[in-house]
Amino acid sequence: MKAAPTTSPRHAPPGTSLPAISEPILRVQAGTHHDPFEVLGLLVQPDGSILIRVFLPAAEAVEVAGDRMIRVAGTDFFERKLPPGTAVDPHPVLRWQDKQAGSWHTTHCPYSFGPQLGEMDLYLIGEGRHFEVWKILGARVKTIDGVEGCLFAVWAPAVQRVSVVGDFNEWDGRRHPMRCRGTSGIWELFVPELTAGHAYKYEILGRHGQLVRKTDPYARQMFMRPETTSCVPNDTPYAWQDGTWIAARAHFDWQHRPVSIYELHPGSWRRHADGGFYTWGELVAELIPYVLDLGYTHIELMPVAEHPLDASWGYQVSGYYAPTARYGSADDFRAFVDACHQAGIGVLLDWVPAHFPKDDFALARFTGEPVYEHADPRRGEHQEWGTLVFDFGRNEVRNFLVANALYWLDEFHIDGLRVDAVASMLYLDYSRQPGEWLPNQYGGRENIEAVQFLREMNTEVHGRFPGVLTIAEESTAWPAVSRPVELGGLGFSMKWNMGWMNDSLDYIEKEPIYRKYQHNQLTFSQMYAWTENFVLPLSHDEVVHMKKSLLDKMPGDVWQRFANLRLFYAWHYAHPGKKLLFMGGEFGQWNEWKEAGQLDWVLLGFPAHDSIRALLRDLNRLYRNEAALHEFDFDPRGFRWIDCHDADQSVLSLVRQGRDASAQLVVLLNFTPVPRRGYRIGMPSGAAWCEALNTDSMYYGGSNLGNGQPLHPQNLPWMGFDHSVEVTLPPLGAIFLKPCS
Repeated sequence: MKAAPTTSPRHAPPGTSLPAISEPILRVQAGTHHDPFEVLGLLVQPDGSILIRVFLPAAEAVEVAGDRMIRVAGTDFFERKLPPGTAVDPHPVLRWQDKQAGSWHTTHCPYSFGPQLGEMDLYLIGEGRHFEVWKILGARVKTIDGVEGCLFAVWAPAVQRVSVVGDFNEWDGRRHPMRCRGTSGIWELFVPELTAGHAYKYEILGRHGQLVRKTDPYARQMFMRPETTSCVPNDTPYAWQDGTWIAARAHFDWQHRPVSIYELHPGSWRRHADGGFYTWGELVAELIPYVLDLGYTHIELMPVAEHPLDASWGYQVSGYYAPTARYGSADDFRAFVDACHQAGIGVLLDWVPAHFPKDDFALARFTGEPVYEHADPRRGEHQEWGTLVFDFGRNEVRNFLVANALYWLDEFHIDGLRVDAVASMLYLDYSRQPGEWLPNQYGGRENIEAVQFLREMNTEVHGRFPGVLTIAEESTAWPAVSRPVELGGLGFSMKWNMGWMNDSLDYIEKEPIYRKYQHNQLTFSQMYAWTENFVLPLSHDEVVHMKKSLLDKMPGDVWQRFANLRLFYAWHYAHPGKKLLFMGGEFGQWNEWKEAGQLDWVLLGFPAHDSIRALLRDLNRLYRNEAALHEFDFDPRGFRWIDCHDADQSVLSLVRQGRDASAQLVVLLNFTPVPRRGYRIGMPSGAAWCEALNTDSMYYGGSNLGNGQPLHPQNLPWMGFDHSVEVTLPPLGAIFLKPCS
């Protein structure tokens, strides 16, 4: 007994017959037919008979149910007609002989399977609201009606034909043309017997006859560069072990908890002796203990989505849904994140929705003309970067990006996204001269569609993944970047404080004798410190392109350079805001970062460099253990100047405090190489105060000048405080004081 067909054979129009060579057949043969299902598969004829027709350009002979099929003269079509009432397998098994090799192959007819994507899926994609679209589009191994294979689906609007090509069909675009799903622009095809690991692309015949081959925008696996092909992924579920972390993250009070981020490029943190990349597994073994020892709460990975060019550092993405093959498989990356969580380390990911490269194998002119980008280069191209700009106003494009953000959080348990180049999205005239940009409908320079996209992305991320962070790299005065959408903001959790970074670096690079003239570069940040939730970034961007490493930026002789760097790190941790430092800075790398090598680990053999690492370790410990340094990072209650006016001596003094007003820290910073003894400052209480950390300690390579004994304030009002005390300030040093225990 044959099972009843789960899909109905298509009926020819009443009163018509299918000639041996019809116009639709010729169009399939030529690769120009938009609906191959019209002439392929199981076709019920007017007399009730069933015609089985297949198209196999590589076949010498074809059999179905043990019977030889007849070749349609002058074509690569094969047919067999079955009498009315004949029991038919809904998915006929074909045996075909290869023209070249003569070998026989067996497969089910791919054109016997009905549409697989539901109408609701198509509707939501068209509306831009399908937030799990990666589960629908792309390549997915699955079983349909008991037949194993791979379902392919892609959005390619306004084209004549889309085929899936690959190593399973000799890259012949005629062999697997896809089904068009009406006006949705979605094309799909189930290819029976196809398993994980196969290479594929899409061949697209544009509406004007242009023929292009493209990687799958929704590919979840790519082959290692220089290959540019997509790979059918293995969808075996990964067994996560981080349930405790994920449950706790949902209640993560990040505004009042320490967040100290170690930014790194996984391909150049360490390398093998032959220059080969570390795998994710090797990074688990070496990176996680290293970060734990330093005391960072999070790591931030520069982009790990697939990209063709190492020198782009991952910021020119070609495979938005595919973890790069450079360091292992998608499950290897999951295991890395899993191990970080089990060790108590959060994982942030750089995400790049602002632009994409012009490589002709990927998103650029996806159908032979603009699809993902604006057609007008005044809206769709970054001339300065040589990249293209997403069309944020197009529903399917916005869906692609919002779902991509959710994909990394859902599939890889990422704890936050640092969104790259937000300013370039917000402004239509970003890096453009007059005449090179188009205003919005109101005549302004704001990119209204991009603003709506960012708000939608943040709303969906925070609504679906409580406790996950979104951090904007935004360098302008755009208001309310890190304020909720419902209050008119963009909805980010935090924003990079580029003003603090630029002013502080510019100040510390000056010779100390000139610093008194630029004292406001350190104090100005308090004018806007509470307008946003800020991260203080010392990122990769500050140690490349002839900007010098942080240590090499410092003025003076070698001793003073190290002392200045220690002082600068103390200022980093004393100032309100969450912390970020790029790899190599923790031990004072001399050289600029280069993605083609690894960090200069040999420097840790030198005491001066290892002492910098020891200081960072202790600063992180102090930051994590002292609520005064992190509870009110975004609240003016957490900060008070003691004296911000001593420009002549280039000294700053301040108080940090948390909810418990008695648990305060006093920080003093001396930005000159002159030791200052008997320096009087006001104190927030008359209790005894002890040094909690001194950057001039001998343990950090300093001169060991400081306050070894408890300091007892006097009832002498000073600087608005009821008590004051005389302290010793070390040269180019900072001291952190706390009430003696």
